[in-house]
Formats: sequence, C-alpha cells, structure tokens
Amino acid sequence: MQFGIFSVSDITRDPVSGETPSEAERIDAIVQIARKADEVGMDVFGIGEHHNPPFFSSSPTTLLANIAALTERIILTTATTLITTNDPVRIAEEYAMLQHLSKGRMDLMLGRGNTAQVYPWFGQDLRQGLPLALEHYNLLHRLWREDVVNWEGQFRTPLQGFTSTPRPLDDVPPFVWHGSIRTPEVAEQAAFYGNGFFANHIFWPSSHSLRLINFYRQRFEHYGHGTKKQAIVGLGGQTYIAKRSQDAVKEFRPYFNEAPVYGNGPSLEDFSAMTPLTVGSPQEVIDKTLTFHDTFGDYQRQMFLIDHAGLPLKTVLNQLDLLGEEVLPALRKELDSRRDPESAESPTHALRVKAKYGDGPVRQPRPNPNQGDNTAGATPYQDTVAADDTTA
Repeated sequence: MQFGIFSVSDITRDPVSGETPSEAERIDAIVQIARKADEVGMDVFGIGEHHNPPFFSSSPTTLLANIAALTERIILTTATTLITTNDPVRIAEEYAMLQHLSKGRMDLMLGRGNTAQVYPWFGQDLRQGLPLALEHYNLLHRLWREDVVNWEGQFRTPLQGFTSTPRPLDDVPPFVWHGSIRTPEVAEQAAFYGNGFFANHIFWPSSHSLRLINFYRQRFEHYGHGTKKQAIVGLGGQTYIAKRSQDAVKEFRPYFNEAPVYGNGPSLEDFSAMTPLTVGSPQEVIDKTLTFHDTFGDYQRQMFLIDHAGLPLKTVLNQLDLLGEEVLPALRKELDSRRDPESAESPTHALRVKAKYGDGPVRQPRPNPNQGDNTAGATPYQDTVAADDTTA
C-alpha cells in the first residue's frame, strides 16, 4: 500500500487569523509540504491542476519537477491532470520529461476537471467533456508506446509520422490513474487499458465509490489484465489530526465551517459520519482508514487531503509529523497483515521496468531523423540531409 497526500492548491483565507496567503507564499508552502512528506516517509505527493482563482497550480509538471529536485524517494503525481482541455501531445511530452527528471519517481492521474469555464478558455466544448477525455487518452496511450504515430480524430488536427519526445524513460510509459467521482465510462477506460482507477472518495459515502470500483474491477478482469483482485485501485480521503480528539474537532471546526466546499452544508459531525473525512486522534484516523479496507478490500494507494481550507503551513507540517510518526506505521502493519497474496503490488517505475525486461537489458530509445517527420512534413530522407547539413 502506498500512502500519500494531495493538494488542490487552493488559496483560502484563514478564518482564525483572518489572513489570506499570497500566491508566492502558497507556492513556497506547497514545496515545503512536499519535502516534509518525503522526510516523514510518505510514499506519494500529488498536486491538482487548475486555471482559475483561487488556485495556483496551473503548471503541475513545473512544480513537480522542482519538487523532484528537492526530494529523495517520494513518488510525484497529479490530482488531476486535465485530459480534456490539455493537448495529449503536450501531456505526452511534458510528463515524459518529468519522468526523466524525477528518475521515474512519478505517475499521473487523468480527469475531466470540475470547472466548467475552463473548457472554452482552452477552445473546447463542455458538452464534449466525456468524448474528449476518451479520445485524448486513446491518443496519449499510443504516443508513449509507438515511436511513430499516424492518427486522426475529432478534437485535434491529425498526426502524420509524429514522434513524441522525449521518449519515456527506459521505454516504460508513466503509470496512469484515471480519476472519477461518478463516471462509469472513465472506469471502463481504465479497465480497458489495464491502468489504475482512483476514486476521489471525499464528498461521497463509501457505498457510492464502491459501485464504481466494483465495476472497474469486473471490467479489468473482463479485458484479461488479471483477476479482480489484481486491479489497481486508489482512494482519496480527508483528515485533520491532533493528539486528542476533542482538540482536533475544536481546531478544525472554524476551517470546516468557512471552507467554500463545506460551508453552509452538513455539520462537521454529520459530514464526518457520512463521508471519509476523519477529524480526531491518530488512533481515530487509523480506525477510520481501516474501515476503507473493510469496504473495498485490498487497494494500492491511499491519498489524504490535509492542506486545504486556509490551514496555516505550520499546522499542515504538524499533521505530517503525526501521520508519519503515529498513523502510517500502524496502518502499514495492519494492512500488510490483511493483504491477500493475489493482490497487485502498488505501481512503481522499478516494478514496471522489471515486468517488461526481467533481468535483461533496458532499452533507452534514441529517436533519429529517420523516424517520423516532425520537421514540417519533410520526408525521412530530407530529415537526414537536413541533419547532416546542420552546422549550428
């Protein structure tokens, strides 16, 4: 099991201090949070993608590349990358570059996003959100696996003899999670390709997420990628921890009451009872997280949201200390004892390289001008001549 944290990158007023951090302060804080997560032994750090205030993470690959240079072991991911409004060619290029820079310590989660106005900003139609998501990923999948791609679809210009560069590290594409709250077509696509399925599992009861996960597992087996137990599942979650339960509730209540995503809705107590939100002591977080295993069985990745709603940096860092020192060791021990030997291991680049090559040599692609015609439609022969004649 991999444990991690993710951020939606919100810039929210702190209801206790009354202060709202600047973009610069929040960006600096998220880098500190990621480094702390690495330090305390978390397995994964994720960041969302947004293109509107009050969020700052419009360029997750830039941010994650910086974090990769400052960390040692943590896997870097997204939560989510917008497969609808990003060109799949740019996704292929940018995330392959991140894969190289992080030495394989990355994967990505694809999603449609939850901001309607982002579609026209990037020249797309909200009403085509699902077809966009499906077609764009179909192309992305090919771009990482075929050195030369000929393609034609509905939502972007055709590709003729196109080679995406850089090629994936070790010729092993980044692992892809498909994230969804309610869409069976996304679960179907994840299953078709043998990719991971990530249920956000934040604003809904576990019974809602279970329906999608069960569907994904059935279709994963149907497509011949393994048994239902070998399907790769991730879950989101939210937590606020203090040494004593009553302190956790007292400290988090003003943030819950004022947060845009919670405000004027159910009470903190009701929301905690209905959803995966856990506000309490380390033992309460352990106990509630173990109920996820009771519901879903073995799964491969658990991500917690801990830095939203205006929580100050110092508080978030303290949360990470409690997660690393008290929560994760207990969860790892208990979940290891429950794990079915048939269940899939959590995805890493090293495991995927091993699965592809065994003990054999690893291929490092070396694209050359004789592959593809990315030079404005030149023939392979013209590419070669142009390359030979270049003096700059």
